Amino acid sequence: MQLPNLVKTPSLLQKLQWVSDPIGYMENAAQQYPDIFTARIIGFGDTVVFVNHPQAIQEILTNDRKKFTAVGELNEILQPLLGSYSVLMLEGDRHKRQRKLVAPSFHGERMQAYGQLISNASEKIFSQLPLNKPFFARDLTKEISLQAILQAIFGFHEGEKIQKLRQLLPSFLQLFESPVNSSLFLFSFLQQDLGAWSPWGKFLRVREKIDQFLYTEIAQCKQQHDPERIDILSLLISCRDEAGQAMTDQELRDQLITLILAGYDTTATAMAWGLYWIHKKPLVREKLLQELDSLGDSSDPISISRLPYLTAICNETLRIYPVTMFSFPRVVQEPLELLGHPLEAGTIMLPSIYLTHHREDLYPQPKQFKPERFIERQFSPYEFLPFGGGVRRCMGEALALFEIKLALATVVSHYDLALVEQRLEQPQRRGFNLAPGSGVKMVITGRRMRQESLVKMTTTSIS
Repeated sequence: MQLPNLVKTPSLLQKLQWVSDPIGYMENAAQQYPDIFTARIIGFGDTVVFVNHPQAIQEILTNDRKKFTAVGELNEILQPLLGSYSVLMLEGDRHKRQRKLVAPSFHGERMQAYGQLISNASEKIFSQLPLNKPFFARDLTKEISLQAILQAIFGFHEGEKIQKLRQLLPSFLQLFESPVNSSLFLFSFLQQDLGAWSPWGKFLRVREKIDQFLYTEIAQCKQQHDPERIDILSLLISCRDEAGQAMTDQELRDQLITLILAGYDTTATAMAWGLYWIHKKPLVREKLLQELDSLGDSSDPISISRLPYLTAICNETLRIYPVTMFSFPRVVQEPLELLGHPLEAGTIMLPSIYLTHHREDLYPQPKQFKPERFIERQFSPYEFLPFGGGVRRCMGEALALFEIKLALATVVSHYDLALVEQRLEQPQRRGFNLAPGSGVKMVITGRRMRQESLVKMTTTSIS
C-alpha cells in the first residue's frame, strides 16, 4: 500500500514516543512533513495518516460515508471504558439513532437551567479555600465540572449519591493519569486482572461499582417517572426512535458513562488551562475583568456566556492546548487523492486538532497565548476544531463551552488569584487528554470587588 510521507523512525520507537510524548512526536513529524504524514503508532491499526491541512480536513469531514467514513470500531481501545453501545463506538444507522436520541439534552431551556448551578458551584468551591495557601487549580475545576455534569445528567448535586460518585469517578480516572497507566488501553496484552492491587484489576473493580450505581439510578428513574424532571437520564429514558423503541438498560448505561467521562475531565482540564493563561498574562486578566465589570449587578449566565473577550479567551485556551489532540478517525472508502497523495481504500485518516491549531499560516506565533486572534478573525470549522467535526462532532460542545465560560467568569470576578510558579506550564498526557503537567499551582490572595462597587462605596463614604 502506498502511503504519504512515511515517518522513517523505527516502528517500536514511534509507538513509545507516541505513548510518552504525543505532542513532541507530532511536532517532530510535522517539521518534516507539514501537511500530511504517515505514522506507525498504537491504537489505530499498524499505520495511520495524520492530516492538519484545513482543505484536506474539510474534505475528510464533509464526505462522511462517501469517500471517508467514521468507523466506531477504530475506537475499540475505549470499549473497556465506555461499553459497546456508546455513541463513540457505533457507526452507520446505529450511531445516527443514538446521536439523535442524546443530542436534545444539550440545547434550549436545559442549558439555561444549568447556568446558575455552574456559577454557584464555582463560587462555593473557591470560597472554602484559605487565603495564601497553595492549591492545584485542576483539582478544583474537576470538582466544579463533576457537580455540573452530575446535576445535568442525574438532577442531583447534594447528598449521599453525589458523594458516592465523587469518590468513584476520580479514582476511576486517576488509574490512567500517567502515560504509563494510559498504555493499558493501548496495549491489550497488559489488560490482565492480577488482583485488586494490579492496575487493570483496580480498573475493573472500580468500573463494577460505577456500573452498579448507574444501573440502580436507571431503575429508580424508570420507577419514579416524573415528566417535570429536566435531567439527561430522564430525557433518555423517555426518548423513542422512529420505530418507537426506547434505549435498553445497557444502551443507557453506555451513554451515561460516555457523557460523564467526556464532560467531566475534559471540561475541568480546559478550565484549569484557562485559569493558568488568564493569570499568566496580566493584560489578559485586566481586559477580562473590565468586560465582566461592565455587566453590572444584573449579569445572568446567558449574558456572561455571550461576552466577546471571554469567548476569545476560551477559544484561545482550546486552541493552544486542545484537550483532545485529534478528531475521530476516518477510513478511506475508495481510491482517491488528497493533497496530491494517492490513498487506497482502507487507509485510516486522523485529522490532527493539535497540529492544525499550531499552523503558522493560520495562527502566527502559535505558541503565544493571544485571545485577540478570535476577535480579529473568524476561523472556519476546519481551521479551529477543538470539538472535532462532521457527524462525530462532540454533542456536548455547547454545554462544555457554557460551563467553561461561567466557571472562569465567576472565579476571576470574585477572587484575586496568583500563580505560585511562573515557569511555563507544560502539557502532559492524562489518560486521553492533554492536561497541565503540574496541575496549575495557585493561591488566593483576597476576595475581589468590582470597580463599580468600589466607586459606589467611595462615593457613599465621601458624602
